[in-house]
Amino acid sequence: MIGRRKKKRGGNSRGFVEASEPEVAIGDATEYEPELGEGYDGMSEDYDEVGEVEGGPYDAEDLDSDGDLTVGETGTRLDLGSVLVPMPLGAQLQVEMAPNGSPQAVHIVTQRGRITVAAYAAPKSPGQWREVAGDLAESLRSDNARVSIENGPWGREIIAVTPNADLRFIGVDGYRWMVRCVVAGPSGGNTADSELVGTARAILRDTVVKRGAEPHPVRTPLPVVLPEALVKQLAAAQQQQLAQQQGAAPQQSAEQQTAAGGTSAGPSAPTGPQQRRGESGSAMQQLGR
Repeated sequence: MIGRRKKKRGGNSRGFVEASEPEVAIGDATEYEPELGEGYDGMSEDYDEVGEVEGGPYDAEDLDSDGDLTVGETGTRLDLGSVLVPMPLGAQLQVEMAPNGSPQAVHIVTQRGRITVAAYAAPKSPGQWREVAGDLAESLRSDNARVSIENGPWGREIIAVTPNADLRFIGVDGYRWMVRCVVAGPSGGNTADSELVGTARAILRDTVVKRGAEPHPVRTPLPVVLPEALVKQLAAAQQQQLAQQQGAAPQQSAEQQTAAGGTSAGPSAPTGPQQRRGESGSAMQQLGR
């Protein structure tokens, strides 16, 4: 059953972090996150077969109550409130902020691509991922993505080829929760036998879900809570961005006056480095450097 602790595996074959603070970025990377819509099915049950999966995702309630949940089977888990996820070696974090300034999602950025693990409220009985997978497939097709379905370790997986990236959606049903993993990689780099997908599945096998007793409507995301160290890094990043914007304003004003034939009353203020935007349009400000 999903969520029950299995025998520990030795080694660290995929290079997961033993104990470190990952670098973190701040951004608004929402372009690969279709909404969880209304129920729709229509895909063959052939894709619902679940194999013998060693490991998790685990339910925190099923683990040793006296154990440290941040100590994973392949390294250190990053505690994000509703989920604890192991960090691959060399990976960075990208924190997606909601309009109200609270953390909305945390993306694990590797050299091969981006992995996002999030937990959602679900009924006691399994089956929510089947409905969500149908919704995702329909939504992606309406956005002109080329969509296919594969059978993975936890059942059906949705694969979508878009102009910007190849996407893979992996879902796992638990007791009153569902985990969704979104894997985004370059064209051709998101196949079932790719290193990126292998890393994503290794992360899922050692992920822990803390559902909590609070009532949540079905399909709503469970809260993301950042560790204090990351909160401080994000606060510093926001201050840096504000300083850059304030420093750029006098320069822009002087340039506008010059273009209009006016003069400035002294040397313009130096401008800080501008936020760089990737092909997807996500603003990112690197921290920890």
